[in-house]
Amino acid sequence: MAPRQAPPEATRTSSGRAAQKRRTRAAIVDATARLVAQGLTPSVDDVAAAADVSRRTVYSYFPTLDQLLLDATLGALTATTMDAVPPADDTTGDTGDTTAGSGDPRAAALDRVDALMHSLTATADTTLPLGRKIIALTVDAPAPSEDQPRRGYRRVEWVERAVAPLRDVLDDEQHARLVAALAVVAGWESMIVLRDVCGLEARREDEVLRWVAASLVRAMLDEVARGAPPPEASRP
Repeated sequence: MAPRQAPPEATRTSSGRAAQKRRTRAAIVDATARLVAQGLTPSVDDVAAAADVSRRTVYSYFPTLDQLLLDATLGALTATTMDAVPPADDTTGDTGDTTAGSGDPRAAALDRVDALMHSLTATADTTLPLGRKIIALTVDAPAPSEDQPRRGYRRVEWVERAVAPLRDVLDDEQHARLVAALAVVAGWESMIVLRDVCGLEARREDEVLRWVAASLVRAMLDEVARGAPPPEASRP
C-alpha cells in the first residue's frame, strides 16, 4: 500500500478550525453537564460563564437552551458507552494475547465494533427517548457550516475509535467510507427503524445491529484483501 500523503495546507487549516469548533462545543456541553449534575437548571448566561465563552458563542452551537440541555444530559448518560471499547492502542483482538498492539488488527476491529454496538443498544432504553427529542429539535434547524460539528459528532468519534486498529490497513477513502457506513448503523435512527418499523424487541434489535456492523467491517476487509477499487472507480 502506498504511504498516505500529507494533506495540503488548506486542508490542514480547515481541519484545525474544525478541531477547535469541536473543542468549543465540548467545553459548552461539559460545562452544562457539570451544572446539571449539581442539580441546577442553568441559563445560557450560566453556561457561558462556566465554559468561559460568550452568550453568542453558546447560541451559535445551540439555537435553543432545550437543545443544549438535552445534548448535555445525553452526553452524561452515554459517557460510559466507550468504556466497552478498548483504548486506541489496544489491538488484542481475539488471539488471547493481552499485550497492546500485538494482536490481529482485523479481529480487534471486529471486537471493538461489536462492543460499541452492544453498549449502544444496552443503554437505548435510557438514551433513545432523549435522542428522539434531539432529532425533533434539530431536524428542521439550519445546516451547520462546513467546519462546525454536526448533530451526532460523538457517534463519529466512537466509530473512529472502534475501527482505529484498521487505520494502517485501510487507505483514507476506505477508512472514511467505513466510518460513514458504521455511523448509519450506530445511532438512534437505526434503532427507531428496528423498533418502530420492524417491531423488534430489544434482544433482537441488538443482534441485528451487531450483525450489520460486523458485516460492514468484513466487507471492507474483503475489499482490501481483493485489492478492489473504491465504488466510484468501479462505475462505468
